[in-house]
Amino acid sequence: MTKFSWRKTALVAAVVPMLALSACSSTGGKPADSGDAAAGGQVATTERMKIALITHAPAGDTFWDTVRKGAEEAAAKDNVELLYTGDPEAGRQAQLIEQAVDQKVDGIAVTLATPDALKDALKKASDAGIPIVSLNAGESVATQLGAFTHFGSNEQLAGQAVGTKLADGGYKHPVCVIQAQGHVGLEARCAGVKEKVPGTEILYVNGADMTSVESTATAKLQASKDADVIIGLGAPITLTLLKSVETAGSSAKVASFDLNKELAQKISDGSVLFTVDQQPWLQGYGAVDALWQNKRGGFNIGGGQAVLTGPAIIDQENAGDVLKFAEQGIR
Repeated sequence: MTKFSWRKTALVAAVVPMLALSACSSTGGKPADSGDAAAGGQVATTERMKIALITHAPAGDTFWDTVRKGAEEAAAKDNVELLYTGDPEAGRQAQLIEQAVDQKVDGIAVTLATPDALKDALKKASDAGIPIVSLNAGESVATQLGAFTHFGSNEQLAGQAVGTKLADGGYKHPVCVIQAQGHVGLEARCAGVKEKVPGTEILYVNGADMTSVESTATAKLQASKDADVIIGLGAPITLTLLKSVETAGSSAKVASFDLNKELAQKISDGSVLFTVDQQPWLQGYGAVDALWQNKRGGFNIGGGQAVLTGPAIIDQENAGDVLKFAEQGIR
């Protein structure tokens, strides 16, 4: 199988240097002369500001821990009070945006997995003069919904990268597993794979129930004897698919999107072919820092275009390099 270089394939832009929102507050604010190792330097002396980070994160998904760590580090550096919350239910996420507007935050960073459900709440934010940055999902609609920039991976491009790598490896019948039907980013990933490998099948599973994910994928692999690779669209899903392959007695290989420590180890030992990392730490860091830069100087990072944090392919060749950062919780 052709080896890809993580450094050569990464399309990474440089980032310039709760049910109640108040219940999930992270604060940064040591005296400016004290320094802060976590933030990589001294705390900004700019006026204290409040930023809400509102995601569609489901409970227990370690991906979002990494996003949050990046956001918290930027907040610590920028003298920002960070109000973090997440809810996978679109209507509830919209309510959290409205709560942030009511709290008169200085900026909102938001994921746009279900943009139609969020557009009214985001309009209220825009009408209130609150700057908006989007991250992770919804790149194609970000500007329409009021965001001045977006931090994330181009998911169609990421899917195409996976499809190209699979095609180069001779795979013809992938099963692409979507854990949240209607999620624009996940649908785009599988669509990108299918562009490069037309024999790709889509399998929908309930990502909120890993037992159900395992049983549904096992049944699919037992019924589809020609399936030669199964693709998870998130590290916890992929790790569950490894169990399905074993239970089904399938010869299918496993590939992935996204990353955590355990998945990096599985790639390193050859259990998983590769993953496409969108570098979520950068998404959290960039979104918060961009809002701070906007307030301190009216800067609009990205010039109206998305700031790409991926895709970056991680395979057995470079997984060891990435694993040390995954162990620190920043990959």
